[in-house]
Amino acid sequence: MTRSVLFRVGLVVFALLFAACQQTTASPSAAPSGPTQSAATSPSADASPSEPASASAPATAAPAGAVLDAVKSRGRLICGINGSLTGFSVIEGTGATGFDADYCKAVAAAVFGDPDAVEFRAVNADQRGPALQTREVDVLIRNTTWTVTRDTTWGLFGPTTFYDGQGMMVRQSVGASTLEDLAGSTICVQSGTTTELNLTDRMRELGVTFTPQVFADIDPTYQAYDEGRCDAVTSDRSQLVSRRSGFANPSEHILLDEVMSKEPLGPVTPLGDDAWFNVVKWTVFATIEAEELGITQANVADQAGTSTNPVVLRLVGAEGELGAQLGLENDWIVDVITAVGNYGEIFERNVGPDTPLALERGQNNLWNADEPGLLYAPPYR
Repeated sequence: MTRSVLFRVGLVVFALLFAACQQTTASPSAAPSGPTQSAATSPSADASPSEPASASAPATAAPAGAVLDAVKSRGRLICGINGSLTGFSVIEGTGATGFDADYCKAVAAAVFGDPDAVEFRAVNADQRGPALQTREVDVLIRNTTWTVTRDTTWGLFGPTTFYDGQGMMVRQSVGASTLEDLAGSTICVQSGTTTELNLTDRMRELGVTFTPQVFADIDPTYQAYDEGRCDAVTSDRSQLVSRRSGFANPSEHILLDEVMSKEPLGPVTPLGDDAWFNVVKWTVFATIEAEELGITQANVADQAGTSTNPVVLRLVGAEGELGAQLGLENDWIVDVITAVGNYGEIFERNVGPDTPLALERGQNNLWNADEPGLLYAPPYR
């Protein structure tokens, strides 16, 4: 038998053996009749972002668009807030007021055209990460500082809505004007916060010894301070000003000049769903861009018919189809600004100079204002 004939015979034998192997390893009886999903990605019929199977379940990435679809199907947004912080979020019945609460309403207006289609859930500092990881909330808008650890384990941080820094509040009677003057003092602080870590770092750096009084919730923290169980209390400066406004004699409490940290505060969405993250992100950007363009609650409805500025026309949905790219109506920004106003209106109404908090814009001003701040929105185009 020639060498070429042997070669052809060998090929035939190999083909027969290969076909036999395929039949034994891929039996038609074992194959599904339609598309399959792995256990890791197949959604449970009973699971939803607001009803986690277990509070201790590990965080998993949501399929793109899953949160937006769940929110629309449910008919309301579930927004995690502080709930006890004057000027930022205070729960009142089934609703809430304040700067952060307004951004919850803004997202609801973006999705539904209705700022009231939102359920507010108060979460304390320790509950914030788990609430996102287990999808108890669709978005967290609650004086939460953006850090690398939280960004990689909690969720996706949207644009900063409030630039803040950690401060220290003391009674005037204590006689302290610097952190060094608090040597040997007792300081109230909340657990599970960057505040707790920053306090330890800064006092260690200064060589100042102190005794921390740690609380899980905001109300007991300030109650202890108000009752004199600690000499000072530390948190974001905006929070200190907010809580001071509720004391019997606010003027008896002063904020030290030192700012101990950078505290960029903003909304957070669950990890893994970029489509939902984009909705929340661009809702914030829309309020900033609206202020820059002079679009307000009072005039936004007229802009589509009166403006000749193509940037304005795109923003209000009179030109282009940008809303569809986000899974929203084309004029969704009109609904947002109609509901809560632009960034400046939100700030002034809740925490500005004419409110009990009397906060100046400062870093929270527009980048191109007469006194420039840090607020800047990418182009909506």
